[in-house]
Amino acid sequence: MQVLVLRGNKLNGTLHTSNTETPFPKLRILDLSSNEFTGLLPSKYFTNFKAMMSVDGAASGEFYMDGKSMYYDTVELGVKGLRLHLERISVVYNTIDLSVNTFEGEIPDTIGQLRSLRFLNLSRNSLTGRIPTNLTNLVRLEHLDLSSNKMVGKIPGQLASLTFLVVVNFSQNQLQGAIPKGGQFNTFDGSSFQGNDGLCGFPLTKNCGDDGVSSSLMPGEDEDEDEDEDDTFFNGFSWESVAMGYGFGMLIGLGIGWFVFYLGKPRWVIRITEKQPIQT
Repeated sequence: MQVLVLRGNKLNGTLHTSNTETPFPKLRILDLSSNEFTGLLPSKYFTNFKAMMSVDGAASGEFYMDGKSMYYDTVELGVKGLRLHLERISVVYNTIDLSVNTFEGEIPDTIGQLRSLRFLNLSRNSLTGRIPTNLTNLVRLEHLDLSSNKMVGKIPGQLASLTFLVVVNFSQNQLQGAIPKGGQFNTFDGSSFQGNDGLCGFPLTKNCGDDGVSSSLMPGEDEDEDEDEDDTFFNGFSWESVAMGYGFGMLIGLGIGWFVFYLGKPRWVIRITEKQPIQT
């Protein structure tokens, strides 16, 4: 079996590894999306897909016109929330689509062994942990969608070395740090990274600090609060000065008034107020 598509049913439960030594060794297209599967993604599950591990033989036999053509399968693939209907797709277009389920836990490192994988969609699950750095072994990867999960940590910079990447989607996770630069990452727009408050750098408008961490305010803070604190400081300083000056002036005024009232307008007070020299 090379193609297994069970998309859009109400299948549920967890995925278990088979007692068979190498089940589905020729499998190239696996689509279990839009079901109700739960639990962890078994690490051993992906080591059985031997046909997805070879890069050298991945393109053999891809003919368009003659009777030996391998372009005879029709599948639908989910790309950034859209369903793409592909006619007569090559069976060597190695695909894994487990999106729109309730899988949890970390992404197994064993996926990194599927070196000829071209399409990987794990979006809209409850996956946690970090993005495996060995996804850089997927040298034929064209579409990578990990959106709408609970992934944390940084996007591995090594992913910028994947020269065939056309679409990536890391949106709606809990990722942080600088977005990788170079390679195909220079062609992706901000929608691929939105919904991660800790991410910074191109193509987002949020700049990174010297340590590669977002230079924006920490969660719970905003610019208005900073401005209010500044205003409070300066306004408080100004009112304190005014109050001190006003109080000092009141004391002098009351003192002069007391002298005038009780001493009957002494000459030295009158001359001071009129700025005239006192004659002795």
